[in-house]
Amino acid sequence: MPSLLQKRWHGYQTVWMFLLQLLLVIFVSFYNWILGLVALCLVGALAYFMLQAERRFRKELVKYVTDLTYRIKRVEGEAIGRLPFGILLFSDDRVVEWHNHYVAGVFGKDTVVGQPLPELLPSLPFPARDKKDIKPGKHTIEVVAGGRYYELSVDHEERLIYFHDITELALLRERYENERVALGIILLDNLDEAAQGMDDQQRTALIARVAQAITEWGKQYRIYLRRLSSERYLMILNQRSLNELEQSRFVILDEVREMTADLKVPMTLSIGLAFGTERFSELGELAQSSLDMALGRGGDQAAVKAGQRLSFYGGKTGAVEKRTRVRARVIAHALRDLMQESDRVIIMGHRMPDLDVIGASIGVMKAADMYKVEAHIVLDESNPGIERLMERIRQEEPLMRRFISPEQALGMMTPHTLLVVVDTHKGSITMEPRLVDVARRVVVVDHHRRGEEFINDAVLVYLEPYASSACELVTELLQYIHEKVELSPLEATTLLAGITIDTKHFALHTGSRTFEAAGFLRRMGADTSLVQRVLKEDLQEYIAKADIIKHARMIHNHIALAVTEENRKIPQLLIAQVADTLLNMTNVLASFVISERPDGLIGISARSLGSMNVQVVMERLGGGGHLTNAAVQLEGTQAEAEQKLLAVLDEFEKEEGLFE
Repeated sequence: MPSLLQKRWHGYQTVWMFLLQLLLVIFVSFYNWILGLVALCLVGALAYFMLQAERRFRKELVKYVTDLTYRIKRVEGEAIGRLPFGILLFSDDRVVEWHNHYVAGVFGKDTVVGQPLPELLPSLPFPARDKKDIKPGKHTIEVVAGGRYYELSVDHEERLIYFHDITELALLRERYENERVALGIILLDNLDEAAQGMDDQQRTALIARVAQAITEWGKQYRIYLRRLSSERYLMILNQRSLNELEQSRFVILDEVREMTADLKVPMTLSIGLAFGTERFSELGELAQSSLDMALGRGGDQAAVKAGQRLSFYGGKTGAVEKRTRVRARVIAHALRDLMQESDRVIIMGHRMPDLDVIGASIGVMKAADMYKVEAHIVLDESNPGIERLMERIRQEEPLMRRFISPEQALGMMTPHTLLVVVDTHKGSITMEPRLVDVARRVVVVDHHRRGEEFINDAVLVYLEPYASSACELVTELLQYIHEKVELSPLEATTLLAGITIDTKHFALHTGSRTFEAAGFLRRMGADTSLVQRVLKEDLQEYIAKADIIKHARMIHNHIALAVTEENRKIPQLLIAQVADTLLNMTNVLASFVISERPDGLIGISARSLGSMNVQVVMERLGGGGHLTNAAVQLEGTQAEAEQKLLAVLDEFEKEEGLFE
């Protein structure tokens, strides 16, 4: 009971009143003791009745408070049971101890008391011993039960869960997400090549067949299509349709290719899609960027940019070789102008350079020499793959002086220096990534399929996936960059060696322009016998390759997989050579080699004959490369890397098949 009510009777005012009455009784008794005695009796009677009245008040007050407490508790219990949200209490053992009627309705049962909470809510995280990353405290999650959406506010310290029905909000949010707009561009990426030799009527009939297939495909997936030209379409669709397209893995790519399979060069499509922003201008830019990405990877595929996610679909065929060299001439003239505007040219390739990097670098350096622009090649250290060629280059003192270290290159960089990156388009794997960051102007010359990482601020990009090598691209540029090209026999030989090594002695990735480039270099004095000496294998390396090959086994009928012995470190070059050798085996369409490298990472080299896109397999693991040549480096053990690779191969087999 509040102290205010307890002190209401014997407060100071009551005490002073009785003291005053006693003084008056004493005063009256001096004059008349009988009258004083009567007054004293009256005061005593008054005090008695006041005490009785106080006792009755307290008794009635206690009774009133007790009744009120009982009513409040009864109403409180009923109110909690009928709250428009759920309350659930659980024990330390995650067993339901109590809940209101709302929770029973959520699970469609009369009661769930005594049932384990992980069985009722499997998606609910707990700060358990096996989940130490979940700290005790309060957090909110969404669950679906009985076809409705609920927001659960969990307090692990109080062992309390609140249930809030957010079905209307969730459905509205889902509808908003499904109806968000996505933009796309469809391009017939090899119309000129597919229609080669056709007259106007046949060309028009071919375009009409493809247009009909695209239109029917658009109707099936509720896509608005607008034809912008004979080879380009605009797509407008929503998120729901985009999800369906991704689930179908853009079947239109295979349909168009198969319906034109009777042509000398089948027709292929490239699709760029963008989603995730509200501004249409930005969507259009992202869609064009996605299309450029698809084309940069060789075409015949779809690239989807959704926020930070970039996904690729298709890409089972190799890039189609272009019939004209118009682009090579335009790039050559642009590179000439950039060189003439520069105080010097720095040329750099990827880490662990191969013959393609050295040959392409020397070719670009020669182009700068034609216009008397100082040029240098960045080389950190040699490796077994280029050592024989570097021994021959060291005999040519003027040429050897042009090779500099990354530190020297950083000291030479000025705002007017031109950096040329060859045989890669990823700044992170260049020989010195700091040069890419420092350079104001960067030129990229590469033949690999474009990956998600790219040197986006490059002033000039010559990325042609159909080319066999960077040396082939540089050789073509040399023929247009100056009227009179002069190459020494050694310079021409290095370029030819780069083409030879990347084409496996002209057995893979070769087109008519590859042989034209090789013929030009031969006319410039390239020594084929020197190329053979440079590419000779060491006996011990050959024995090491054979030892790795003996551990190979066949998976998925046509894939050779070799995993080296544990604690045996193999150089990346040797891993790649083993993968190349396995392709020569009967009935092998693709090969994968897994081994620990000297730097402690686990290297996986992947090769194929073209019927399987090993690039997308390696990208799923975090690597990249080319349609028929790719790799990745992983942390962990060889067994873990093998399990990851096998899991990815199984995924591709289920999704769209491993082989074309």
